[in-house]
Amino acid sequence: MTTQEVADKLVNLCREGKHQEAYGLYAKDAWSIEMPGVPNEKTQGIDNILKGYETWANSIEEMHGGSIGDPVVAGNHFTVPMISDVTFKGMGRCKMEELCVYEVENGKIKKAQFFYDPSMFGG
Repeated sequence: MTTQEVADKLVNLCREGKHQEAYGLYAKDAWSIEMPGVPNEKTQGIDNILKGYETWANSIEEMHGGSIGDPVVAGNHFTVPMISDVTFKGMGRCKMEELCVYEVENGKIKKAQFFYDPSMFGG
Protein backbone atom coordinates (compact mmCIF):
# COMPACT_ATOMS: atom_id res chain seq x y z
CA MET A 1 0.00 0.00 0.00
CA THR A 2 1.08 3.57 -0.60
CA THR A 3 1.39 6.04 2.26
CA GLN A 4 -1.90 7.65 1.17
CA GLU A 5 -3.66 4.26 1.16
CA VAL A 6 -2.33 3.41 4.64
CA ALA A 7 -3.40 6.85 5.90
CA ASP A 8 -6.90 6.57 4.44
CA LYS A 9 -7.38 3.04 5.76
CA LEU A 10 -6.18 3.99 9.26
CA VAL A 11 -8.52 6.98 9.42
CA ASN A 12 -11.50 4.98 8.14
CA LEU A 13 -10.92 2.14 10.61
CA CYS A 14 -10.52 4.56 13.53
CA ARG A 15 -13.67 6.45 12.55
CA GLU A 16 -15.52 3.12 12.54
CA GLY A 17 -14.13 2.24 15.99
CA LYS A 18 -12.17 -0.70 14.58
CA HIS A 19 -8.99 -0.02 16.54
CA GLN A 20 -7.76 -3.63 16.66
CA GLU A 21 -8.00 -3.79 12.85
CA ALA A 22 -6.17 -0.47 12.60
CA TYR A 23 -3.22 -1.99 14.45
CA GLY A 24 -3.04 -4.54 11.62
CA LEU A 25 -1.54 -1.70 9.56
CA TYR A 26 1.52 -1.61 11.85
CA ALA A 27 4.79 -3.43 11.13
CA LYS A 28 5.67 -6.17 13.61
CA ASP A 29 8.67 -4.13 14.85
CA ALA A 30 6.90 -0.74 14.83
CA TRP A 31 7.57 1.98 17.39
CA SER A 32 4.93 3.95 19.29
CA ILE A 33 6.21 7.14 20.93
CA GLU A 34 4.24 9.18 23.46
CA MET A 35 5.13 12.56 24.96
CA PRO A 36 8.18 12.71 27.28
CA GLY A 37 7.36 11.78 30.86
CA VAL A 38 4.29 9.73 29.98
CA PRO A 39 4.44 6.09 31.19
CA ASN A 40 5.64 3.72 28.47
CA GLU A 41 6.91 6.71 26.50
CA LYS A 42 8.55 4.48 23.87
CA THR A 43 7.19 1.08 22.94
CA GLN A 44 8.51 -1.25 20.26
CA GLY A 45 6.80 -4.25 18.71
CA ILE A 46 3.17 -4.68 17.76
CA ASP A 47 2.46 -7.03 20.70
CA ASN A 48 3.73 -4.42 23.18
CA ILE A 49 1.88 -1.63 21.37
CA LEU A 50 -1.36 -3.64 21.58
CA LYS A 51 -0.83 -4.19 25.32
CA GLY A 52 -0.41 -0.43 25.74
CA TYR A 53 -3.60 0.22 23.78
CA GLU A 54 -5.51 -2.28 25.93
CA THR A 55 -4.25 -0.59 29.11
CA TRP A 56 -5.34 2.81 27.77
CA ALA A 57 -8.74 1.49 26.63
CA ASN A 58 -9.33 -0.15 30.03
CA SER A 59 -8.57 3.16 31.78
CA ILE A 60 -11.59 4.79 30.13
CA GLU A 61 -14.73 5.08 32.20
CA GLU A 62 -16.81 6.81 29.53
CA MET A 63 -16.22 8.05 25.98
CA HIS A 64 -18.22 11.25 25.40
CA GLY A 65 -17.17 11.86 21.81
CA GLY A 66 -14.36 12.98 19.61
CA SER A 67 -13.25 13.39 16.06
CA ILE A 68 -10.62 12.17 13.65
CA GLY A 69 -9.47 14.61 11.00
CA ASP A 70 -8.41 13.90 7.47
CA PRO A 71 -4.85 12.71 6.93
CA VAL A 72 -2.19 14.97 5.44
CA VAL A 73 0.46 13.01 3.55
CA ALA A 74 4.04 14.12 2.82
CA GLY A 75 6.31 11.48 1.30
CA ASN A 76 6.33 8.44 3.58
CA HIS A 77 4.79 10.34 6.52
CA PHE A 78 1.27 11.39 7.36
CA THR A 79 -0.39 13.23 10.20
CA VAL A 80 -3.90 13.02 11.59
CA PRO A 81 -5.47 15.39 14.13
CA MET A 82 -7.57 13.59 16.76
CA ILE A 83 -9.78 14.84 19.56
CA SER A 84 -11.12 12.63 22.36
CA ASP A 85 -13.57 13.70 25.05
CA VAL A 86 -13.08 11.04 27.70
CA THR A 87 -13.65 10.37 31.38
CA PHE A 88 -10.76 8.31 32.74
CA LYS A 89 -11.20 6.09 35.78
CA GLY A 90 -9.93 7.96 38.84
CA MET A 91 -8.84 11.00 36.80
CA GLY A 92 -12.01 12.66 35.63
CA ARG A 93 -13.01 14.05 32.28
CA CYS A 94 -10.65 15.62 29.78
CA LYS A 95 -10.69 16.74 26.20
CA MET A 96 -7.55 15.41 24.61
CA GLU A 97 -6.35 17.08 21.42
CA GLU A 98 -3.42 15.48 19.66
CA LEU A 99 -1.53 15.28 16.43
CA CYS A 100 -0.61 11.76 15.41
CA VAL A 101 2.36 11.45 13.04
CA TYR A 102 3.01 8.18 11.25
CA GLU A 103 5.94 6.90 9.21
CA VAL A 104 5.21 4.26 6.57
CA GLU A 105 7.74 1.74 5.31
CA ASN A 106 6.96 -1.10 2.89
CA GLY A 107 3.22 -0.45 3.16
CA LYS A 108 3.14 -0.68 6.99
CA ILE A 109 3.27 1.85 9.80
CA LYS A 110 6.84 1.74 11.10
CA LYS A 111 6.53 4.54 13.66
CA ALA A 112 3.63 6.35 15.33
CA GLN A 113 4.35 9.44 17.40
CA PHE A 114 1.74 11.37 19.37
CA PHE A 115 1.88 15.05 20.29
CA TYR A 116 -0.40 16.46 23.01
CA ASP A 117 -0.31 18.33 26.30
CA PRO A 118 0.76 15.68 28.87
CA SER A 119 -0.20 17.96 31.80
CA MET A 120 -3.78 16.71 31.45
CA PHE A 121 -2.46 13.44 32.91
CA GLY A 122 -0.55 15.12 35.71
CA GLY A 123 2.71 15.11 33.69
